[in-house]
Amino acid sequence: MTGMRITAADVARRAGVSQSAVSRVFTPGASASARTAEKVRRAAEELGYRPNVLARAMITGRSRIIGLIVAYLENQFYPLALQLLARALKAEGYHVLVFMASNGEDADKMLDDLLDYQVDGIVTASVGMSNALTARCAAAGIPVVMFNRGQDGADVSSVTSANRAGGQQVAEFLLAGGHRRLGHISGWLGASTGRDRAAGFAAGLAAAGAEPVALVDGLYRQDHAAAVARDMIRNANPDAIFVGNDHMAFAVLDTLRTDLGIDVPAEVSIIGYDDVPMAAWPAYGLTTVRQPINRMVAATVSTLLAQIEAPERPVARIELAGDLILRTSARQPEGWHDGRL
Repeated sequence: MTGMRITAADVARRAGVSQSAVSRVFTPGASASARTAEKVRRAAEELGYRPNVLARAMITGRSRIIGLIVAYLENQFYPLALQLLARALKAEGYHVLVFMASNGEDADKMLDDLLDYQVDGIVTASVGMSNALTARCAAAGIPVVMFNRGQDGADVSSVTSANRAGGQQVAEFLLAGGHRRLGHISGWLGASTGRDRAAGFAAGLAAAGAEPVALVDGLYRQDHAAAVARDMIRNANPDAIFVGNDHMAFAVLDTLRTDLGIDVPAEVSIIGYDDVPMAAWPAYGLTTVRQPINRMVAATVSTLLAQIEAPERPVARIELAGDLILRTSARQPEGWHDGRL
C-alpha cells in the first residue's frame, strides 16, 4: 500500500475485526476488549495508520482539540503559561492548536480558522474578545475561557489573578517604606489587566490621601516603558515606580541603572508584576507581585472542561490572589511580613 493513505478499513482487515472496533480503539472513552485493542494497535503500527481526528470529530462531535489564541509571547509569562496549559490539557486527553494574534489584536479574526478545525473549546491568553465573538461561540456550542484577561460586559468565563488587590498591595508596601513620590508605568490600558492593576494602585494611594506623581501607559512594550521611565525621572522625579508587568520592569531597571546611573533601590524603588523566572536573577532581583500561574492554569482547564461537558453551566469569573515577592529592587519597610506590617 505504499503511497496510498491507510484507512480504518485497512486496519480492520489486517486485524480481522470490524471497522467499528477500530473506531472504538482509537476513540477516548470508548469500550474495546484488551485483546481487540492489542490486535488493532498492532495492525495499525504495521500499516502506519494514524486515525483521522477531524473525520472522527465529524462523527462524534468531539475533536479533542482545544484552540488557544495567544499574543505577546515576548513577555516571559506567556510561553510558560502556554507550556503549562498544553501539558494540563494533554493530561486530560486533549491537544492544543495554537493561533497567534498580534499584540493588541482581538480574537475575532482567529475565529473562522478555529471553527474550521472543529475545536471543542477555546482559551484566549493576552487577547481580548468582542461581545459579538462571544455570542458566535455560544451559538456554535464552543465554550471559551479567557486566561489572564477579563471582558467587561461579556458573557464569557475568565481566570485572572486578583489584579486590583495586587496593585493596591504595591501602593501600601511603597507607602509603608516611606516613599512619597510614586509613579506608575501601567500595562496597556486597553486590557483589563492594565486597567485593574492601575486602579488598585491608585486606590491604595487614595486610601492614604496620596496620588501618583505620574501615571503613563507602558503598552506592555519594553521600548516604550524605557522611554517613559526616562521622561518620568526627568519630569516627575519619583522615588518609586510600580511597573505593570515584569517584562517592562526589566527595561525600566536597565534604563535607570545603566543609562541614567540611578541607584536602585536607594534612590528609586522598582516593583513589577508577574514574577517570571528572570525576576529572581541576581542581575534584576525584582520585587514583584506573583501571578499564581499554576493555579490559574488549573482553574482555566477545569472551567473549560466543565463547560464542554455541560454547556448549560453558567460562566465563571475567577480571581486568584498572588503574593508580593520581596527582592532587592525596592526598599523594604521595617517590620513588613507576609504582605503587612
